[in-house]
Formats: sequence, structure tokens, C-alpha cells
Amino acid sequence: MKKISALLISLPLAAASFSGICTAENKTDLFGYTDGAQVVSVNEVTGRIDSRTGVIYSQIVGDRQLTQLRMNLLIPRNNVKKPAIIYFPGGGFTTADHDKFSEMRFALAKAGFVVASAQYRTVPNLFPALIEDAKSAVRFLRANADRFGIDSDKIGVLGDSAGGYVVQMLGATNGETEFNQGDFLQQSSDVQAVVSLYGISDLLSIGEGYSDEIQKVHESPAVTEALLVNGAAFNTFPGMSISKNKEKAQYASPIYHIDGNEPPFLLMHGSADMLVSPLQSAHMFEALQNNGQTESEYILIEGADHAGIKWYQDAVINKITDFFLQKLGPIEKGSEEKRLDL
Repeated sequence: MKKISALLISLPLAAASFSGICTAENKTDLFGYTDGAQVVSVNEVTGRIDSRTGVIYSQIVGDRQLTQLRMNLLIPRNNVKKPAIIYFPGGGFTTADHDKFSEMRFALAKAGFVVASAQYRTVPNLFPALIEDAKSAVRFLRANADRFGIDSDKIGVLGDSAGGYVVQMLGATNGETEFNQGDFLQQSSDVQAVVSLYGISDLLSIGEGYSDEIQKVHESPAVTEALLVNGAAFNTFPGMSISKNKEKAQYASPIYHIDGNEPPFLLMHGSADMLVSPLQSAHMFEALQNNGQTESEYILIEGADHAGIKWYQDAVINKITDFFLQKLGPIEKGSEEKRLDL
């Protein structure tokens, strides 16, 4: 049975690659023909995707250094304005490797979106640095919409884990201006759709429902959410647990910014996640629903752990793509911009 299944899967792929029909009346007249050559026709069903890497979207001037934040872009090569999606990576608030999750990013680009993946500042930088960076990335794309072929009225965001926290904050603070710092301040930093994968909505309860052992870790002044909000122990400051200043932690948490001005959210979490409690997404979904955001969705994936292989499957990627198409689409097909690639 396995061999039969493999054959059934491979046939459509072959059909999509070659039409199998030579349109020339006499294939031997084709330029380049020689005896024994296989002559086929190829249907033009997909376009090209251009890649721009290392684009500096923000510069933060410090006392002794200049920090440059970069993004990579995937741009479908056509002559129409396209919705854009910015991916913010997870990394426990300590790293922001924006080159990852290529499977998802390329799928979205093939669906017609301009897809950016963006760095942001991490610990030891304190909140709200990473949110200021994320909003800068949104404003940068709006300011350069013509250059990158973007419809500036349609920008969505995608993030996983700590990146999920970032995009939840972006959506939850639509209309708020206190996190707008840096360049292109005349542009809006509001977003029109949010997808959060196993993201964090409340910094005070990341370990909710877990064992006492895990709960104690989240009470440590050395856990990353505490470092993000309160900083590291230094000199006379011994460090501080995230729960020691609840008002400060709540201000840094997406769920406490919900006010009814949010765009549609797609929240996805795994039932076997032992790093970020699935209740983080459940509570965020409830808050959105209770504040009138009825277009939002919450999907709990049975047996999925944190950032495991289930998140790279077609079912997940297709659901995310469909959600963005529903909320930011439709996307015009357009015609390919003609230029010679050498």
C-alpha cells in the first residue's frame, strides 16, 4: 500500500511540472532539437520570488554604539500591490534568529504575500525595546510600500513563542502611540491581522497549570520574562521576580491592553506544550471574544509540543496561509515584471 500511495502523490506533481504536450507542429523544427531529445511544454503557473536580505529597517543610537536592526524580504515578482506579513521569531526573549521558519515564509510568499522576517532587540535590553522595534518594522514597510510592492493598508504579523508575544502586543496596542519610537513616525504602526503560535499573552502566568517545580522557575528573578521587564541583578539591585511588580508586568503583557480595537487574531497552541502554557492562548482568545473581536480564532493542536515538528506540517501552514488570505486578501495575480536575471 505504501508504494501505491507514493505513486498517487507523485503523479499530480509530474503533471504540474510538464504539460506533456508539444505545441510545435513539428518538434524537429524546434531550435536546439536533436534526435532523441524529449520535447515538452511547461505551463506558467507560478511566478518568481525575489529575495532581499540584510535590509536595515531601524537604527538605535546609544551612548557608545549604533544598533542596526535588519529584516529579510521575500517579494513576489509582479506589478500589483500585495499585502505584507512580518514574521517575528521566537527565542525566549534572548535571541531573534529571523532566518528560521523558512517553510512558512516561502509558503506565504508563494501565496502572493510580501514576507518580511525581522530582528528585534532581546535581553539584556528591557521592555519595551522589542515592541518599539516591532512597530518600527511595520512603519518601515509602510514608508517603503512603493519600493517593495506593498499594499500599505494590509499588513499582518506572524510570530512564534516570544515572537508570538511580540505580535500579540502589536495587535493589542493598535491605536496606542506610546511604543512608537524612531523613524517614520508619520506612518501608522497598526496591523490588520495577527497569527500567534504558542505565544505569551500574560507574563505573570506563563507556567499556569504546570507543576510546582516549573512554577518556582517562573518566580525566579533570573527567568527571562523577569529579565525582560525588571532587568538583571547588578550592584545593589538583587534582581526581581516578575510577580513583584504586577502593574509593570501587566503593562508589558498583551492581554491587559485588549480594548476592542484589535484586528482578527489566529491563536494556535499545542496541548503538549511544556514551555508556554496553552492557557496563555486560551485566555487571550477569551479576552478578545469578550471585547467584541469575534473574527478571532483559537486552535488547540492535540499532542503538539513547543516548536516541534507538528508546527511545520502542511495542515498548519495551510491554515495560517488561509487565515491571512481571508483577512488581508484577495490578492491580485498581476503580471510578472520583465527583467533579465543573469
